[in-house]
Amino acid sequence: MVWRNQTFSSDFILLGIFDHSSTQTFLFSLVLGIFTVAFMGNTAMILLIYLDTQLHTPMYFLLSQLSLMDLMLICTTVPRMAFGYLSGSKSISLAGCGAQIFFYVSLLGAECFLLALMAYDRYVAICHPLLYTILMNQKLCALMTIASWILGSLDGIIVLVEVLSLSYCSSHHFFCDVAALFPLSCTDTSAFERLLFICCVVMLILPVSVIIISYSHVLHAVIRMSSTESLHKAFTTCSSHLSVVGLYYGTAMFMYMRPASNHTADQDKIVSAFYTILTHMLNPLIYSLCNKEVSRGLQKLLRKGK
Repeated sequence: MVWRNQTFSSDFILLGIFDHSSTQTFLFSLVLGIFTVAFMGNTAMILLIYLDTQLHTPMYFLLSQLSLMDLMLICTTVPRMAFGYLSGSKSISLAGCGAQIFFYVSLLGAECFLLALMAYDRYVAICHPLLYTILMNQKLCALMTIASWILGSLDGIIVLVEVLSLSYCSSHHFFCDVAALFPLSCTDTSAFERLLFICCVVMLILPVSVIIISYSHVLHAVIRMSSTESLHKAFTTCSSHLSVVGLYYGTAMFMYMRPASNHTADQDKIVSAFYTILTHMLNPLIYSLCNKEVSRGLQKLLRKGK
């Protein structure tokens, strides 16, 4: 991205993921294919949970919200990148770039808090099954989900204000990403780096702490289970969530909690392509493959459609 402050133009420039045209053509086709699978997978997950009354539980309500966030995230970055590639227009307005940053950061933050809530849901279901309907009732579940959206939006506003107060001198990225701004800025970004680190602690470290605490209690409860069937059910319900958590938080921490001096343009583009596109395609696949209730609901829905 480049902020053209020298020509008094309010445009950013978005570059492709790679510079060579043949590579970009192949990568564009690959990204478009992944986007299509992610879009269809997350849409199917939302519709399935909405239509199947047996999936109207707090666990699957949270999963539907995760799919909604994934769907919005890929729609925040990929369509604009595809438009730029097909039209040849690499320019994006200040308002457009600001909107992309706001929605992207807000949705990332909301997902961080939501994944922590999903870990708490598994903790209550396995460690306190008799109190589950009380501790995870529909009203409380809805309030916690709304809180995730609000906290994510607040983080998006804070980052947006700081990002648009900087000026930039170079262009190396394919969408308006916060981490890519550091090596491009003409001004001192140390204060912004400290603010982003604090936001990352709130968005990443605190939710991860909740997840670790929740699953430590789950692990203790699972070890004490005498029934093989209960042990297998607990493992299958938690394994899918842990897989998503590992993919999501691992790439996010690698991207946003490193010093700016450790960022390189090519590395940032590859990592960004992974966590902005690929992880959101994998989430519905992981949950559908690892969850028998989702697979059963999908098969029932497909049979009705025939």
